[in-house]
Amino acid sequence: MSDFTADISQLRREYLAQGVSRSDLSHDPVMQFSKWFDVACRARPDDATSMTLATADKQGRPSARIVLLKHFDREGFCWYTDQESQKGKELAENPQAEILFYWYGLERQIRIKGRVETLSGEQADTYFHARPLGSQLSALASHQSQPVESRELLERRVAELETLHSENEVPRPARWGGYRLIPDVFEFWQGRESRLHDRFRYDREADQWHITRLQP
Repeated sequence: MSDFTADISQLRREYLAQGVSRSDLSHDPVMQFSKWFDVACRARPDDATSMTLATADKQGRPSARIVLLKHFDREGFCWYTDQESQKGKELAENPQAEILFYWYGLERQIRIKGRVETLSGEQADTYFHARPLGSQLSALASHQSQPVESRELLERRVAELETLHSENEVPRPARWGGYRLIPDVFEFWQGRESRLHDRFRYDREADQWHITRLQP
């Protein structure tokens, strides 16, 4: 056992943003997300689409990582990845997940949870071939989450594939595809002074959304 202890209890942050009231919110959580997302895109366009994806295996053991939102509408929120990765295997075992957006400069976060389904092969093809060539080659070369002997081996695979496909379209790996999270619950959080944050949860009830203010 190590006797090392890092005491970071005095590191603090103050939240100074303007508050959010019930009357500020859209009745439609996707529209409310879109409003906040547009603000985030204007503030930090390079980071607005970053989201934490939390999944769990069939034993309920959780894992989380950052992925990028690629498109959304009232049907759900979509991203693409290697479906044989850890997250892909967990979603196959337990197709429930939560995504979290945190926009530091705006002192805002949005949690969205629900059931996850796979996107069609046609949708995966469309997005895959719209990616930069280097990203296509990396996806073809790498079996995400699997062990590899060295980075040099990965780079050699990419170089070989680049030569092989220099004049031909890079084929989308069968293991690479997309997912859609179909929301059941949204939570919008706005940081406020003295930690008296504003929190609102949307719960789906049949075809309607019910909004509740939560204590911080």
